[in-house]
This record gives sequence, C-alpha cells and structure tokens, in this order.
Amino acid sequence: MIGGFQTPTAIRRLGQARLARWLEKRRVRGAARLAAAAAEAAGRQTVEISGEAAAASVIARLAQTILELDRQLAVIDREAAAIFHTQADAAIITSLTGIGDVLGAELLAAIGGSLAGFISADHLAGYAGLAPTPRDSGYRTGNLHRPQRYNRQLQRVFYTSAMISIQRSPASKAFYDGKRAQGKRHTQAVIALARRRVNVLRAMLRDHQPYQERQQKPALAA
Repeated sequence: MIGGFQTPTAIRRLGQARLARWLEKRRVRGAARLAAAAAEAAGRQTVEISGEAAAASVIARLAQTILELDRQLAVIDREAAAIFHTQADAAIITSLTGIGDVLGAELLAAIGGSLAGFISADHLAGYAGLAPTPRDSGYRTGNLHRPQRYNRQLQRVFYTSAMISIQRSPASKAFYDGKRAQGKRHTQAVIALARRRVNVLRAMLRDHQPYQERQQKPALAA
C-alpha cells in the first residue's frame, strides 16, 4: 500500500483488521474485502525476495505520482467545467443524456464554439467521422466508407456519450437494441446511435430547446 505497506511482510505485520481500518479512513471502496484479499495473499508469500524493499519504495513513489496527476486532472476538469458553463448553450448541451460538463466542453472546443460553420446535421456528422462517404469506382458503386479526414475529438464526444446514454436513457437503449436485433455488431450499433444523436443535438441547439426523453411505447401483449 502507498502508506508504507507495499510488501507482504509489512501487510502481515499490520494485520487484516488494521489494514481495513486504514483503507476505510481513506474512503477506499470495499475496504474490508480488499484488506481480506491482501492479507490472504500476503500470508501465502512467506519468502522475502532480494531488493523487495527497494522495489516497494519505487512503486510507492510511482503511485504517489499517479495520484498527483489524478488530482491535477480533476482540477483541470473543474476549471474546464466552470468555463464551459459560461457558454450560452451549456445547459442545452448537457441536457442530452450522456453529455456532462467535460464532454460538453470538448464538444464546443471541437466545433469552434458554435454550430455556425455547419450547414446541416450531415455536415456535422461528416466532420465527426460518423457519416460514411461514397468511394465509388468505374466498376463498383454504393461503396460507403468512413471519411479519411475527420475530427477525432468530436467523434470521441459523440461515441462516448452514446455509450453512456445506452445505460441511462431508455430511448437510446431501445435504439441500440434495435440495431443489434438487425444484426449490427456492438460498435456498429453505437456508431449508429452516435449518428442519430448528432441530429438530436443539432435540432436542440437550433431550436434552443433542452432534450426531452421520448416516452417508449409499451409492448403489446401477445
């Protein structure tokens, strides 16, 4: 553990109960379960390896560095969210299930602050790499492929938010399930949902209206 319990010997000396309390004070989820697993593993490792203490010290420093980076990222996220909420369309954007402050800020950054430069939902979808473009030849037609040039940040915003919405939005879940029932693979179904959400978001911003979840029709009894 980071606080000086990186080796099996240190964990055995501390004991399961004290380790559990140590973890609970630091608000670690499942502290009792984690302490039990660590104590059991430490109990099986009775052979001390040469250089174990030095390796544990290096691991502790690396872990502290990662925790500090996480803290800094959290600060940056809060600052980005604060700036995002100064934008006129922030509340409308985040009303769409799956888009929070961070994804909303990334969205505005990717499109230059507004949709003024996009003449249609198809234009926006193409820029996000979600609208396949024809790549026909003299012999074959109807070949659709992802555009070679698109904004990967914007695509990530729509794809990630689509993934989140499947878990939180009944309408998105129904759309995704429908695509899967048609034989689409998971990734294809998520991309189709992301493409649909481009239309929804553009309409929301055009009409200055927040998102309203569409009520799903109950299935008819057989």
